[in-house]
Amino acid sequence: MFRTWQQDSSYIFGAANGVDLQGNDTDIRYTPATPAHTAPTAVYSSARSMGPIPDINLNYNLTWIFPVDSGFYYLVRLHFCEIGEDITRINERVFDIFLNNQTAQEKADVIAWSTGVGIPIYQDYIVYMIPDGSRGKQDLWLALHPNMDSRSRFADAILNGLEIFKLNQSYGSLAGPNPEPVPIPLPLLQAQNSKSKGLSAFIIIGAALLFGIFALLSLVYFFILRKRERLGCWESGKAKMMSMRRGGFSLPKELCRHFALSELREATNDFDDVLVIGHGGFGNVYKGYIDGGDTIVAIKRLKSKSKQGAHEFLTEIEMLSKLRHRHLVPLIGYCEEEGEMILVYDYMHHGTLRNHLYGADNDPLPWKQRLEICIGAARGLDYLHAGAQHPIIHRDIKSTNILLDYKWVAKVSDFGLSKMRPSDDPVTTVVKGTFGYMDPEYYKWMKLTQKSDVYSFGVVLLEVICGRAAVDRSLEYEQMSLANWARACIEKGRLDEIIDPLLMGQIADDCLEKFVETAYDCLLDQGIQRPTMDDVLARLEFALQLQDNADATAEALTLTVSE
Repeated sequence: MFRTWQQDSSYIFGAANGVDLQGNDTDIRYTPATPAHTAPTAVYSSARSMGPIPDINLNYNLTWIFPVDSGFYYLVRLHFCEIGEDITRINERVFDIFLNNQTAQEKADVIAWSTGVGIPIYQDYIVYMIPDGSRGKQDLWLALHPNMDSRSRFADAILNGLEIFKLNQSYGSLAGPNPEPVPIPLPLLQAQNSKSKGLSAFIIIGAALLFGIFALLSLVYFFILRKRERLGCWESGKAKMMSMRRGGFSLPKELCRHFALSELREATNDFDDVLVIGHGGFGNVYKGYIDGGDTIVAIKRLKSKSKQGAHEFLTEIEMLSKLRHRHLVPLIGYCEEEGEMILVYDYMHHGTLRNHLYGADNDPLPWKQRLEICIGAARGLDYLHAGAQHPIIHRDIKSTNILLDYKWVAKVSDFGLSKMRPSDDPVTTVVKGTFGYMDPEYYKWMKLTQKSDVYSFGVVLLEVICGRAAVDRSLEYEQMSLANWARACIEKGRLDEIIDPLLMGQIADDCLEKFVETAYDCLLDQGIQRPTMDDVLARLEFALQLQDNADATAEALTLTVSE
């Protein structure tokens, strides 16, 4: 049956709209129970979940509202498919499903239904919209909420797609009420599993409609099919890049260089995998040589289907071409030929901060060097917030977006999600960012301010002092989120549990106290309580001074003893 799939953003109820998930690397494996014609792979390889913060998820429902005709039955088909690396076993993500404020399904577990990652499944439910006076339209509500009764690993819910089919009345009509609906006083029918015996959902429908023809008029409203949105973004980006060439948008050549695709192919030996120095959902980063091999650069080649897309590609060009600061990664140029989206940066010899804290074979950084890197990154972020012509919110601060040059100078990078804040009012925007670093206030209310960056930077400070990832799924539930675990330990005075063992004996007590206090304040629940980046910078510089004083005192004592 022909159906048109749409994104769900206009149907979400309230500010808490969860987060988008993409399974671009997940192989969707159809089954006889869910054949390929059930829904496109793009539906099953994208999803919406509640997000990474359990305390928030347990206090709200992920809810959608759909206007439908009164006096009709509707078949609500929910599509599910686990597409991430985190959920692979039964009882890791369990949730309840509610339709029109009634429980349609308790303890839904996609892995239990489908038996594995990348295997799609759907569930069918029947809803009757009881006529309400003269109202021709009513709202059909769908809500999801975590079920923790089974002690599931994550407090979360997921949905990949949804279809709503209008069922005809007993006399064969699909016409909406005019002016009043035809009364059929039947209750909400019990939800049925798509795999139940004998297709009992269809038997119930047939009996209830008294020999009516089972006609499905596809009123497919949505769902999380981001493909259309990404296509729209790409088309918008292409139009904007065309306007660049026609003079509608120009970049000063002295600030940003336009590369021919042939130049970058030559610089990377035709994008040889041997030269890949980084990769992610956006694509690959290559080490390249331009200007006859005299200049080493980092070349980020975005995938045509990247989540980052044309909009973020142009955002980064616009932002970085106009910003110059010692602690921001310099953008050298770009290329947009033949559908390619490529950015060229100064080469950062020592890679990401994260690779020098954990998860790599590099020698661990000593404490004082870690502190100096934090100060450098804070200076770059403070410049974005207060030094640029208009305040800029980075929106994706994390240890992999802090790069280190050959002198170990910190550089803030990756401005594809950045937002300019022309006034003091919060920026209302779709939630984007990285799990573990995302400001709970921004995540909950979609109100973006500079304090959202401050929260993310606080998580980076914890990574630096703890030497572990912002989210570690291999740990016990209480320790999984670095921000939650570290805050709990700090409040209980158990700093020894969180400090990187490789730093033991290196940190002066006064310096440690000031650093931990700064990180803690960055993570306060309400943005208004958090310090500004200017204040964070001043505190970190003071912590470095305390460390220098302690080192000088210790050195003087050593000299005295040796004499």
